[in-house]
Amino acid sequence: MAEKKLWGGRFSESTDAFVEEFTESVSFDKELALYDIAGSIAHARMLGNQEIIPKEDAEKIIKGLEKIREEIKQGKFQWKKELEDVHMNIEKALIEKIGDIGGKLHTGRSRNDQVITAFRLYLKEETNNIINLLRQLKKALLKKAEETVDIVMPAYTHLQRAQPIRLAHYFLAYLEMFNRDEERFKDNLKRIDQMPLGSGALAGVDFPLDREQTAKELGFSTIMRNSLDATASRDAIIEFLANASICMANLSRISEDLIIWNSAEFSFVELPDKLTTGSSIMPQKKNPDVLELIRGKVGRVYGSLMALLTIVKGLPMAYNRDLQEDKEPVFDAVKTLKGSIIGMTKIIEDLKPRKEIMEKSAGGFALATDLANYLVRKGVPFRNAHHIVGQIVGYLTSQNRELESITLEELKKFSPLFEEDALQILDPYFVADARKTYGGTAKERILEQIQFWKQNI
Repeated sequence: MAEKKLWGGRFSESTDAFVEEFTESVSFDKELALYDIAGSIAHARMLGNQEIIPKEDAEKIIKGLEKIREEIKQGKFQWKKELEDVHMNIEKALIEKIGDIGGKLHTGRSRNDQVITAFRLYLKEETNNIINLLRQLKKALLKKAEETVDIVMPAYTHLQRAQPIRLAHYFLAYLEMFNRDEERFKDNLKRIDQMPLGSGALAGVDFPLDREQTAKELGFSTIMRNSLDATASRDAIIEFLANASICMANLSRISEDLIIWNSAEFSFVELPDKLTTGSSIMPQKKNPDVLELIRGKVGRVYGSLMALLTIVKGLPMAYNRDLQEDKEPVFDAVKTLKGSIIGMTKIIEDLKPRKEIMEKSAGGFALATDLANYLVRKGVPFRNAHHIVGQIVGYLTSQNRELESITLEELKKFSPLFEEDALQILDPYFVADARKTYGGTAKERILEQIQFWKQNI
């Protein structure tokens, strides 16, 4: 026997089975169940306090909702697709438990403001969870930076060796990037943390609701001022997905670096066995699957952002059923981002740099710029110095030699301005520590950055 619709009074025919299946959302929006119940309890309490419904009825509704909440937590609640969504499932169960009094819960409320209230409560909690996970990742990066202050490596542009840096400088760079991610999520919270409940379907409510009381109970910082905006807007949620996309891009970039560094051709780092996998056919393989999946899962989050942008771009004001499609992309993005941050944190914590290989790679022609700067300090225009050192590089390359092999006598053939002190530039540690400008890779600057982050994470 088909369930009677709570909204079915106007209809003379039963809903087509196709429509039942096509329009249901309870299969995914039951994720919001506990948030929906929290919103309903606060709404019921306010209705009683305002004497919009009798206080004793409000108390019965609250007790009924609390029982349903326990059933959901224990996995005993029976979800029914024919009741469309999480909200109608809970309301129908409430009426079955306490009788027609349960129908009073929807006084002064529409599913339009009900659903977005639950969604915002969910997103508030998950945004705070993501912020906490980012802080753990930042702590892991800071610890790894402390451990690698005295390791020098080549930095790259165009995936070509550029200049030597201290490895700690690299980890601190990503700490900065993930800190900006955290700041974006914290700023986004200001726009998520606004209560739409009490806006009704679109125009407000003709009962004397106390929205301030409801907002306080639910922990919202502010109340949405415009009922049309409250029920129809999704820009704060789009902003969340944009922030998630940027964060995933940063996770993907560090994943790519570590995948390259883990290759036999680089051998800069060793990944922990417990966070890698083997090959079904090649016994020597140790695959960076976690990093590759983080890099690959970026597409899911980008897709979620594009999905919601596309959903809202042509919607007339106010609520439209299209907005049912806002939840799955967000649920998937939240799960994907949280898993990716956790995975990256674990890898950073157990990552083992190969100091000797990094140090060896930091020398050679990565020191060429500093040799040119030596001539600049002697008064040679930079473009001329660049040309001279380019000739030195060509000379050594033709002999299959590295820059460190050059003698002072050979240097003087290219410019008489080279003196004995030019040879110290062939030490990558000396070169790295010459970068003493604020934000540079000199050891003293790195130690300053580490001290700053110790006080600010």
